[in-house]
Amino acid sequence: MGLTRKRDLRDGQAVWKAYSAPAIAGTPLRRATRADVVIVGAGISGAILAQSLTEAGLRPLILERRRAALLGSTAASTALLQFELDTPLRVLSRRLGARAAGEVWIASRDAVNELRTRSRRLGIDAGIASRPSLYLSGNVLDARGLRKEVRQRQAIGIASEYLDRAALKHHFGIVREAALLNHGNAEANPVQLAAGFLRLALRGGARLRAPHEIVDLHCGRRRIELITQDGIEIQASHVVLCTGYELAKIVPPTHNRMISTWAIATRRQPDAIWPQRALIWEASEPYLYLRSTHDGRVICGGEDAEISDPVKRDRLTQFKTRRIASKLQRLMPAIDSRPAYAWSGTFGANSTGMPTIGEIPGYRHCYAVMGYGGNGITFSMLASKLITAAILKRPAPEARLFGFRS
Repeated sequence: MGLTRKRDLRDGQAVWKAYSAPAIAGTPLRRATRADVVIVGAGISGAILAQSLTEAGLRPLILERRRAALLGSTAASTALLQFELDTPLRVLSRRLGARAAGEVWIASRDAVNELRTRSRRLGIDAGIASRPSLYLSGNVLDARGLRKEVRQRQAIGIASEYLDRAALKHHFGIVREAALLNHGNAEANPVQLAAGFLRLALRGGARLRAPHEIVDLHCGRRRIELITQDGIEIQASHVVLCTGYELAKIVPPTHNRMISTWAIATRRQPDAIWPQRALIWEASEPYLYLRSTHDGRVICGGEDAEISDPVKRDRLTQFKTRRIASKLQRLMPAIDSRPAYAWSGTFGANSTGMPTIGEIPGYRHCYAVMGYGGNGITFSMLASKLITAAILKRPAPEARLFGFRS
């Protein structure tokens, strides 16, 4: 029995196969070892955190159950780097209170800014580009709901503006009742992004050991002991579980549910891309979302369903991707919506769209990073900030918003 639940997280061929990304293989441990920090999981969350820790002078040990890094759900991400949570601000305000909900949204906005600025500072070439986003009216928020939402966003300092039907058609050629135009989002190639952070971490002194399955974990007064499937003992001062949607069994339930999603990518058609290359998604449940790549492909996804069984998920891929292509064609008639790539993935969702980041109750100095919804990479950057601060005993006021709740 492993520490985490094994899941088949994706299937099909994601568009990132079309672009170069170096394989980052781990080397296996041969004997017992020690580390200041052990990071379990070598996806985007583990990579960003490892780079943050090495920049702070630590030498984390990264453990991955697969033969190499970046083979989990990171490779299935569509990488819309948005600060906008799946849950609208006005809806989250009713659940958390206006002040706390506003602080969550500001923390998410700051995480996107930090991801963009840190990547550029470090010279990570992953197709990172600033993009506005269009939030189209739908069955969650209609035009009236969007008017209320934009006022609440503007009140906390979020750059957002309301577009009525005429303005939306004039500026973007989209026929919908209304939309919100939001500024400060971004896009990237998720595999290249994670590889860039991980390579810098390894250059800074981090170690990647794979394949290693953790089967047991014991928290003592001074040290945490991990045992691998082949009996190797690892001692650490801190452990961070960056296992994505393969949730660790020691993590208490947080009312999350597993969701299947599907996505397509078209052929290159740069002349057909909409103005400003905005990230587009709907105020609907489930919602359609789309973006472009730097070379003019359209990535479009959605049709989410509460299916956790990978066999059932993958049986639906042909049907679901055909529906996504049809919806894309109706929304963007100038686009050739035929899929050149199609894939499926499984991710976690909850009622707030917020991540859970913090020390696991009952496990001192053992932390978990659990991102939910469509903002996974944004939450990875937020987790890097909060977990690094916790390990280095630095203040992080936002931590109280995202920790485990009793």
